[in-house]
Formats: sequence, C-alpha cells, structure tokens
Amino acid sequence: MLSHIRIRNFAIIDEAELELSPGMTVLTGETGAGKSILVGALGLVLGDRADSATVRHGAERAEITASFEIDRDSPTFTWLREQALDSEEECVLRRVISREGRSKSFINGQSVPLRSLTELGEQLVDIHGQHAHQSLLRKQAQMELLDTHGGYSDLANDVALSYRDWQLLAVDLNSMQELQKDREARLDLLQYQVNELDALALQDGELEQLELERKKLAHSGNLIERAQQALQLLFENDDGSAQSFVSQAASLIGGATELDPSLKATLDMIGEADIRISEAAEDLRRYLDGMEIDPERQRQVESRLDSAHELARKHRLEPNQLLVHLATMQTDLDKLENAESRLEELMEKVTRAKENYLEFAKKLSAIRVSNAIRLSSEVSTVMQKLGMPGGRFVCQVTELSESNYSAKGLDDIEFLVTANPGQPEQSIAKVASGGELSRISLAVQVILADSNQVPSLVFDEVDSGIGGGVAEIVGRRLRELSGRCQVMCVTHLPQVASQSHQHLRIIKITDGKTTRTALSQLEGEEKVEELARMLGGVDITTKTREHAQEMITRTPGR
Repeated sequence: MLSHIRIRNFAIIDEAELELSPGMTVLTGETGAGKSILVGALGLVLGDRADSATVRHGAERAEITASFEIDRDSPTFTWLREQALDSEEECVLRRVISREGRSKSFINGQSVPLRSLTELGEQLVDIHGQHAHQSLLRKQAQMELLDTHGGYSDLANDVALSYRDWQLLAVDLNSMQELQKDREARLDLLQYQVNELDALALQDGELEQLELERKKLAHSGNLIERAQQALQLLFENDDGSAQSFVSQAASLIGGATELDPSLKATLDMIGEADIRISEAAEDLRRYLDGMEIDPERQRQVESRLDSAHELARKHRLEPNQLLVHLATMQTDLDKLENAESRLEELMEKVTRAKENYLEFAKKLSAIRVSNAIRLSSEVSTVMQKLGMPGGRFVCQVTELSESNYSAKGLDDIEFLVTANPGQPEQSIAKVASGGELSRISLAVQVILADSNQVPSLVFDEVDSGIGGGVAEIVGRRLRELSGRCQVMCVTHLPQVASQSHQHLRIIKITDGKTTRTALSQLEGEEKVEELARMLGGVDITTKTREHAQEMITRTPGR
C-alpha cells in the first residue's frame, strides 16, 4: 500500500507531501491545479520515462519519493529479497531528474537501473487513465488478467513446464539433425583424423619428456666435457684435487685436536665434506658411464616431436592439446556412428513432449474460451452501469499458428470494446476517449478485485463525460473496490468525491510571477465546502451545502 509521497520541484509543484491511508482517496481541485501532475509524478517514481521539461522552472532537479507498506509474505517482498533490496521497514522508491535530463533511480536507498524500478513499480501500483502507465493496453497484461480471473494458475504452469521440456528436446534434435548432414563425408574425415592420432600413440606427459631428452641429446658433448672436468677437480687430478686437499686439512686439524679439543667440531665438518666429495665424484662417474653421443636416438626424438607438432598444426592446436582433442573426436565419431538410432529415439521423445504440451495447452485454451465469455459478460454489465449503456466488452481468444506457440499456450488474447450501440468492437488500444478507457479499466478492476495482486490502484479522471446517477454509481464502485485494495482517484465529480475515505484538495497559487501547487486534507466542514464548490461553482448557497452534506451522509457504510 502507498503510504507516503513527497514531490519536490516537479512541474508547478515546488514541494508537496501526502500521507495516504487505506481505502478510497480522492484528489479534487480546479482544472489546471495540478491533480494529474501529481499522478504523473507517481508514474515517474514507478518507472515511467523522464523528461527534463518536468523539472520546475528555476530548479536544478526534480525529486519524487514514494513509500510503501509491503507484506513480508507477498511476492513483492520476495522479489526485493532476491534483488538484495529488502528492508525491515517500509519500501522506499526515489527518482531524481536533472535539468539536463539525466535520471537516477533508487530502491531502499540503493541505486538501481530504471528497469528494476519499473519492474517493482508494476507490482505496487496500477495507474489507469490518460497516461502511458496503463497495463490494460498491453496484450501480455490482457492475457494475465484473463488468467487471473479464471484462477487456473496450476494448469498455466503445467503448460509452461511442458513447453520448456519440448523446446529443450527440440534443440537437441535440431543439433542431431545438423550432425546428420553430410554424415558419410564427416564420418570418413573423423575416422581418418582419429586413426592418424591413434597411430601417433602419444602418451600422457610424453611430449614434456621428449622435449627434455632432445635438449639433453643436443648438448651431450658439452655435458660430458663438463662432467669430466668436474670429476678431475673433485677427485682425480694428480696435481691436487678437492678430495686430496680436504684429506690434508683433515690430517692437520686431526693432530691439532689433541692440543685443543674445541677443534673437534671443525674436524667433523671437514670429514663430512670429504664424504660429500667422494659421493659427488661417484655420481659423476655413473653419469659419465650412462652418457654417450647417440645421433640415432637424437634423430628418433626429433622425428617424434616433429610428427606431434605437425599434427598439432594440422588441427590448429598446441601440441599439448592433442590428447584432449583425440578424446573429443572419438566422442563425435561415436555419435556419428550411432546417430541414426539415437536420432530415431530423440524424434520419439520430441513427439511425446509435443503431445504432452498440446494436451495441457488445449485444456488451457478451452478453459480460456469459457472464461473469456464469462469475463466479457461481466465487464460489459459493469460498463453499461458506468455511463456506457450500449457498451460491449469482448475478450477474444484466437489460436496462434504453430510457429508462435509459447510457454503461455496456443492463444492470442485481445480485449475488444465498443462504447456505442451499433458500432463494431475494436482493439481497446484504439479507444479514442481517455475517460472511456478509464471506465473500462474500472469495470475490469471491479470484476478482478478479488484476485487482484496489485495493492494500489490509481484512476485519473475516470468520470470524464459522465454525471448524475452514473457518477454516483462510479463512486460506489470505487468505494467498493477500495474495500479490497487501496484506491486513489482524480475526480471532478462530487458524486464520486463524497464517497471517499480520504479527501485531498489541490489548489494552484500564484503571485503573478511564479505559480505553485498546494495540497490540503479536508475533514468535516472543509469537505462539505469543497463538495459544494464542485456542485455549485462560484456561488455557493445554503442549499448547495445541504446537498453536499446529504451526499456524504448517504454514502454506504459511513
């Protein structure tokens, strides 16, 4: 429910604040005072397109903030939580439009894209009137309204799920059929490529080992020379090796320890060095015994590496990707070899999935057709009570071509209407009169009120072109509707305004240089005086005031 709205520097409104309550709220005032401007501001904070021209003259930016009370068990709260935008307190929407035309959107203090504000706004408020924010004109919304009226969401969900299953299988089938094209040629090519890689018989990690071996073989002469020189220096040099020098040092220090025992630790270290040198010399001997210059082995290694690199270039891969590529090709080869049997199996699955979808979708279509007849009759009846005695409403259900079947079913839903006797029904989107469109919206909402999911409804001038007893009926319908959801109505008719729970008056104030809009909540005599003004115009008499009081008193449930 909309609980509070604050507007700053929007159109002719410098600053306005409204505290809204449940039930039916009416906004009245002279023509041009800014009633519809207030509705426009609400539309902006709900995600409507922004225009820099709406910024009040002389101001840098316009700002609209709207606060909502949201049930924690509602789908809207779930949406907020999924978007990480939930708050323990009320839900606050904010929109800022700069003089340059830039716009910023916020939900509970967090900056969000405009599409998020729009998506949330559609769950909070439905605006009916001469504005773009009219769900009744959207074909998708028309289908949702029909389905909501019918109350068959479980069947609609079965249709959506069965459609998804059918389409997933259809995608697999299409891929398989694409695979079947030029099957023989592709099979021959794949078999050749797999045989080629199989013949190479490359082992996991082999390329890395071959690279190391090639490097060793290419430098084998240098390695042998270096190892021999090191062995000479460590152990086999007749003129003095590291081992002989260490032995001499051990002998000298060994004699010294008899004179100074503290040198014992030094002697132990020299002994360890002697052992290490001997071990290193033995390792070098073994290394030299195993080393040889082997041109044939070098040729074999080079040849195998060249074969691997050539195949990698052929397949446009890195050499280390060859084994993974071989596994992929073997899988593709298996699919091709078994494609015919698998294709038949998949075609059977697709056929069964489509039949399952059609079974659910045809049931849904039949129920929609029946429900459309009922909705058409009910809305037509209410329309005729709302000042359109020859009005007819038709919810048309047309079967789509197979290429247009969807998760929503087999049907195209369109609302048709005529407001005058003898005139053919036409798309509701082509209805010329904004007032008629508003009353048609009201008629639909009255019928759908019990199942309506949007907690707040706004009707902008639903009383256009009506008066007298019809106006009183419009007021009663709005008040009746407000027992199920919050209703806000911009009106010129005292018959409608008299039946409100909350009455707000909007006036335009000017000092000759600037113009601004002011708001006030009317109670008691103030409300009577406003209704009298609406009834009698400039000259308000005692009888006019008595009539206004009588209208308030006669309101059902007051």
